[in-house]
Amino acid sequence: MQKKAGFYLILRAFEAVVLVLVLVLIPLFGMLGRASGEELIIGVPTDRCPVFYIDEDTEEIIGIGVDLMAEAAQNAGYTAAFVPLKESNLKDALDNPEYDLIMPFGSAVESSAGHYSIVTANLTQTPFVLVTKNNHVLPPMNSLHIGMIKSLGGAAETIETLYPGMDIYMFDTMDDCVEALRAGEVDALLHNSYVWSYVLQKPSYSDLSIEAAAMFSMDFRAGTLDSVEARKLVRRLNEGIDSIPETKKQAIVLDYTNRRLYKKTIVDTIYEIGPLLLAIAVFFSLIIVIIVMRLRYVHLENEKKIQKMIDHDPLTGALSHDGFVKEVKKLLMEHPDIPYMISFNNIRDFKFINDTMGRNAADEMLNFWISRSLEILSEEEAIGRLESDHFVVLRKIGGSEKMALDEQHVFEPLRNFFIDRGKDLKVRICSGIYVLMPSDYQQIDVEVMLDKARMAEKKVHDSKKDGYEFYNPVQWEKSKRTAYIISRFPVALRSKELQVWYQPQVDYISGKIIGAEALCRWKDEQLGFISPAEFIPALEEAGLIYDMDCFVWNRVCQDLALWNKMGKKRKISVNLSRVDIQKNRELPVYFSDLISKYDLTADQLCIEITETSYVEDPDLLISTTYKLRSYGFQVEMDDFGSGYSSLNMLKEVPVDRIKLDIRFLANIGNRRMGDIILKHIIMMVRDLGMEIIAEGVEEKEQAEYLKEIGCTEMQGFLFYKALPENEFTALKF
Repeated sequence: MQKKAGFYLILRAFEAVVLVLVLVLIPLFGMLGRASGEELIIGVPTDRCPVFYIDEDTEEIIGIGVDLMAEAAQNAGYTAAFVPLKESNLKDALDNPEYDLIMPFGSAVESSAGHYSIVTANLTQTPFVLVTKNNHVLPPMNSLHIGMIKSLGGAAETIETLYPGMDIYMFDTMDDCVEALRAGEVDALLHNSYVWSYVLQKPSYSDLSIEAAAMFSMDFRAGTLDSVEARKLVRRLNEGIDSIPETKKQAIVLDYTNRRLYKKTIVDTIYEIGPLLLAIAVFFSLIIVIIVMRLRYVHLENEKKIQKMIDHDPLTGALSHDGFVKEVKKLLMEHPDIPYMISFNNIRDFKFINDTMGRNAADEMLNFWISRSLEILSEEEAIGRLESDHFVVLRKIGGSEKMALDEQHVFEPLRNFFIDRGKDLKVRICSGIYVLMPSDYQQIDVEVMLDKARMAEKKVHDSKKDGYEFYNPVQWEKSKRTAYIISRFPVALRSKELQVWYQPQVDYISGKIIGAEALCRWKDEQLGFISPAEFIPALEEAGLIYDMDCFVWNRVCQDLALWNKMGKKRKISVNLSRVDIQKNRELPVYFSDLISKYDLTADQLCIEITETSYVEDPDLLISTTYKLRSYGFQVEMDDFGSGYSSLNMLKEVPVDRIKLDIRFLANIGNRRMGDIILKHIIMMVRDLGMEIIAEGVEEKEQAEYLKEIGCTEMQGFLFYKALPENEFTALKF
């Protein structure tokens, strides 16, 4: 009996232990499951040490690019799995559905099958440099013959955009590239400086050197084919990328660039020692030491050159963007008692100067600017070239005498640079000045200071004048609001903050509604209603206007389909901009597919294109208009009369309807002459077989006069304001 009781107690104790283990391990496994994240298959090349390469010990893909993307993926809640690319180039790889992402891209490109791609935010700036034979003098960039490995096909497209006259030849391997360089088939080879820091350790490449004056940076991104799911993935990854501290990025780069990754081969040893190998075997150990020291010296020298190229502008010798930021931080920390100001300087119409005077003359002018500035800047001051003709200066505040010195020694000679050389061209300079506040010395953020100086310069630039302007806090707040609008736009698309409203168009004689124009409205959860006059320019500047227009077109077709089911067949006008056509050259096909998707007829969608768009890019707009009409769509010239070539456009453009700018009726200038012009324009449009509608009609007197001279279709506040979809649906046609 006692044995049974003992056995029973042991059994109960065992059950209690099992229960405790279950209660502890189940949550633990759940946590492990949640921590693992979703796996991303990322295809990368493996021939770009130290950016992407295979570790000989672990046979895993490692490198700078791997660590950066793995960090971003982890921050975004993913687990990154890197696999070697099967394809010879990134464009082919884009069409392979086995990969979730492809790396690396400088910018979005079309796949080999012609599909659009999207890319993530920039992981880091990758410096690209030219390598050529020692002491070889290179011709100008736009006339170079450049060799690259085939796996850099995406970067080659970006470079061809930057330097249209440059010829690029693609080779299978780096050895093929070097052979072509030595044979004189190309002038130089192009790759990122991190790869060169590894490749140039190869002894047989000792006759090659980095061309320090030909360095520029490219973005380092991941990409995939454009789709709804891809955009979600990219958005999440962008958040992960944004959360990587700059110090972390620098640590990853330094970790790999400081490693001794290059391993000599027998061929390298034979190359170094040659036929003397057997004769001087006793000195073998000494030779190895010399070789290692030499390689280390070359590696350190290359690192110094690369760092100098990163911190300095190769054209002018001024500090680069990164170099200027570092120098300003150092000076502000060393001299917290010196009152400073930062100026952002921009040459107005610099492209015109480049085109008319030539790039060499423009470069001479930029070098002149820097040399004159350095003559008067002290060691406690700095000057940098951010890009193109944008220069920034950290200057001690010295009152009117110092500003007079700057004007006399730098700006006045710069304005007369071409005049002093016998050319009839005055250089105009726009400058924005930000005076540092005490808080700027306590929490140093050079980028914010530059933004404030840039805002002041923009005020001068937008005024179409030159000169200088001091930073205005109101302008800074406006810029922050614009930045908010741009960053909020993707959320607005998803959260129904963006809406499509409709402004009815009427026949004035019968009073019946004959159609409507679709207009975009934005009600933000924080700002309330944002005016189209504010958010449309912001989206245009950010390159997002096409996304907004696509949203409007799709929503209009959804509403038309709904009204058709209700037995209310209606006709809606939608706006099409020049930017939309440049973004998608196949828009006529896009619209045709759209009405097919929603089972609509082409006569239900009227495409409005502004008259100024035809003036700015006539050939593209006219060909698009022909294609749209061939699909059965009616095309309308919007804002007629607001441009400069209205009458000329009438004979060139095959449109169905003219939308008349009501400013013809404004009470300015000679009203009688304006009425005569308006009357004959309407007669001319009728004679050309086109329809006409007047927009912006707000007064009864305007409507009556339009009716008298033959224009009965109208749109404006006199009849209806823009209405939400539910109110417009309730109207009777």
